[in-house]
Amino acid sequence: MSRRKKIDRDRLLDLAEAIVRERGAAALTVAALARAAGITNGGVQYSFATKEHLLAAMYDRWSEDYDAQVAAMTGGSTDRDTILRAQIKAIQQEEYDQASRDRSAVMMAVLMQSPEQMERYRRDCTARLEGLDFSRAEHRRLLLALMAVEGAFIMRGFGFMTFSDPAWKGLEREIGEMLTIPGDPA
Repeated sequence: MSRRKKIDRDRLLDLAEAIVRERGAAALTVAALARAAGITNGGVQYSFATKEHLLAAMYDRWSEDYDAQVAAMTGGSTDRDTILRAQIKAIQQEEYDQASRDRSAVMMAVLMQSPEQMERYRRDCTARLEGLDFSRAEHRRLLLALMAVEGAFIMRGFGFMTFSDPAWKGLEREIGEMLTIPGDPA
């Protein structure tokens, strides 16, 4: 009796990301993933019952990696402002790593294919702002910094705009100034 071959979910997720990166989100199908992995469609469906489950797993992995990065930056702090500052810095750091930029672009393309995952992303984005009081100047600055870094990341990540390294560093410096609380020793 032959032993069943174990399917590596992480490898399938890596291959799914590669398909989206190389051929676009519309090219990601169960059949395309099965071909790339050298397994049957049923093998993919064994790991991810449907394409939507595959997209959810891709989102989960991306989100867990991002959350771990932010947690490492905050040292476990539960302070909302500290967490939001770390999220902004995490986005800025992704800008310097081509693999991170590629992965984020893949995830944005995947979100466009899935209303369910897009809704999850909307909820996650909204949760970032919970507890902030926009009548306070420092919270408005945090929101502006978040919007600036997200916008710049998306514009650069999708190739809508190009930034030289000095221009990006300048933008990063300006965003950093938005995060500085007046009167705080730097």
